This record gives sequence, structure tokens and C-alpha cells, in this order.
Amino acid sequence: MLHGEARSLMFSSSQEEHCAPSKDPVKYGELVVLGYNGSLPNGDRGRRKSRFALYRRTKANGVKPSTVHILNTPQASKAVNCKGQHSISYTLSRNQTVVVEYSHDKDTDMFQIGRSTESPIDFVVTDTIAGGQEGEETPITQSTISRFACRVVCERSPPFTARIYAAGFDSSKNIFLGEKAAKWKNPDGHMDGLTTNGVLVMHPKGGFTEESKPGVWREISVCGDVYTLRETRSAQTPGKLVENESNILQDGSLVDLCGATLLWRTAEGLFHTPTQKHLEALRQEINAARPQCPVGLNTLAFPSMQRSRALSSLEDKQPWVYLACGHVHGYHNWGHRSEQEPNTQRECPMCRVVGPYVCHCGWAVRRPFTWTQEHPRTPLCHVDTCVRRNRSSTGRRSLCPTAPTPSTPPAPSVPPSSVSLRAVPS
Repeated sequence: MLHGEARSLMFSSSQEEHCAPSKDPVKYGELVVLGYNGSLPNGDRGRRKSRFALYRRTKANGVKPSTVHILNTPQASKAVNCKGQHSISYTLSRNQTVVVEYSHDKDTDMFQIGRSTESPIDFVVTDTIAGGQEGEETPITQSTISRFACRVVCERSPPFTARIYAAGFDSSKNIFLGEKAAKWKNPDGHMDGLTTNGVLVMHPKGGFTEESKPGVWREISVCGDVYTLRETRSAQTPGKLVENESNILQDGSLVDLCGATLLWRTAEGLFHTPTQKHLEALRQEINAARPQCPVGLNTLAFPSMQRSRALSSLEDKQPWVYLACGHVHGYHNWGHRSEQEPNTQRECPMCRVVGPYVCHCGWAVRRPFTWTQEHPRTPLCHVDTCVRRNRSSTGRRSLCPTAPTPSTPPAPSVPPSSVSLRAVPS
């Protein structure tokens, strides 16, 4: 475990890099796309980026439900939607549509997330492609992320509660749920529905700490109610209403947009995340312990970020990592399972698990995680970055938050590696 001095350095809020959240502007929190370690492969481009900070707007732009119209002709529905107000249209049949108008809400700010690059979208999110290389533009033939995927509504007054809703308003300030979309009338009379591939949310149990446990994946409706998952992702029949849960985002909540996963961090939670100084102190402490390769018995040294850019990957002290099991070694030129691409299929000499063998290229992640030094029984893949998360109940595998690589379940009962860092929520 960390020595007291280093541990206090990691979690001290008095560091010069940690300035207390200012009163103006007020920061509600951040949404982080898992899989890119703070920057997209080709860099951030305007509203398309790997993280998005939500600040209190100069003028409130939130909306709330007001008038409900039951219309029996397409012309009447079109007339209502053209009034310039925000509205949600629920098409029940060819001849009947329910339109819910939304009026201005001076007490909330609204932020919209989706694949569309139209102006109503504040945070443009595209599919996370597993296995993509840095600087590589991977074509997406058919995205599963909705153009107007979801919206986050934040209260402008303390405690600045953030709530998430499925679907976002388009350039005409409308949300359309067609005949084939899952929709229904609730017992209290108000309409609700789900988007095609849904917006799933999972809240961590016990807060976002080292002891946190994964929660249960739920689906959020257009009106913000919480439901159990549908039988399939795009089924027309909704799950069961979960009355004792809400759409309020918590520190560490995960948002699954069916193609990309977002992590929500509150402003308070971000205040306690590590800085570059924290990671540098941890790196120096590990190197001071003179970690050894468990096979070659040569001393390994983790380079600083500045030095790692100029290092040769074959230097004697350069650590290499088996991604399938997480064991850390010095470089060795044996154990190949593929002659064409020798480092894609290598057998770990510690546990015999076969997988990619890559150079550990230095320290990268600063936020949104907190770091501890451990010798876990089941090591994690990226020695400095990978967060192991259980498979979601959607059947889709999670990605490492650093590289868009599917995380592989660790081999059971493998011996502890000589050096291993474990990323845990702050």
C-alpha cells in the first residue's frame, strides 16, 4: 500500500492544481467518453470531444411540460409543431397523435448529447470502435447511437441536481416518437416512451469510492422514468417501472448510448481526482521500490510522461504488459503464437494466458479516476489505466477507459504480478 506521505499527497485538496470550485461560473459536472483517455484519436473537433464539462448557462434554457394536445389529423399535428415551442409528439396511429408542449423553465439548464452535429447538440458523441489505433480514422458504416440520444437537465440552484432523459430535441425543437416506437400512457394520464436503442444508466452502489460495487442497469424513458431493461435492446415492449429509483445522475453513473458509454462525474467528485503531480509521486514511489521482471529478474523502471516519448520500446528497463492477464515483464522475444504479428498473440510465462503483448508507454490518465498501488490477485490489463467492470446486463462488453479495447475477464487464481496498479473510482 502507499506510504502515508504519498497517500496524503494523492488525496490532498490543498495542492496548487486543485483550486476550489469557483462560484462563477458554476460547474455542474463532466461527461467523459470511456475509451479515449482524454482525447479522441484525431483530436477534439469542436463539439465532438472525449469529455464535456457542464457549466451553468448565462441564461436558463431548460423546458418543462405544459399543454397537451390530442390531434386527429396530420395537419393539426404539424400546426402545433410549427409554433416554435419545444414539443414531444407521440404518434399512436395514422390518425391520432398526442403532442406535449414544453414551456421555458427558468430554474434549469438543458444539455443535449447525440451523434448529430446540428446546433441543438451540445456534446457530439460517435461510436467507440474497439481496437482502433491512435490517429486512425475508422469508418462507421451504421451507427447505433441516436442522432439526438439524450438530454441532461441541471438545476441552476444548489444542490445543482442533474437528471437524464432519453431523446433530445431536434433543430425544430421537437422530439418525434413514431408508430413503431415504444410508447404508452401512464396511469396518471401522461404519455411516455423509449428511444429505438434506449438510454441505459447504471449507478454505483456505495458511492464512487474504492469500495463501490456495480449497480443494476436500468433504462431511462423520454420523461425520465426508470424501467427495467427490455428483452432486447430495441424491443417495442418496455420493461417494468422501477418506482423507487430516479433519473438523478450520481457521481460515477454510467450512461450507455448503445455505441458509446459515458461516465458522469460531479463537480465535487472531480475536486478530489488526482493531478499530474499525484501520478508522478506514485510513479517515483514504485520505481524507488525497484520492481523486477518476474522472469528475467531485471529491474524495471516506469518512465515519466516526458521521457516516455523519446524512449525505445526495447530498452532493458522498459516494462511490457500482457493485456489478457495484466502481468508486467521486461521485454523478451519468445512465447509467440503468431509469426505474422508476433506481439498480438503471446503466451504469458506466469499464467500461460495468450493475448496481446504491448509496451507500457508511460503515464497517461489523470482524471476522472483515483489511483492506488496494490498487488491484486487477479491483475488488470493496462498497468496504469484499465478499469475492470462487470459485463452489463445488455450483453455488451465494457471497454478500457484508456484505449478502445474490450476488457477481457481475468484468468482465475493467477499469481500476483510483481508490479500492478489498479484504477478505482475516486
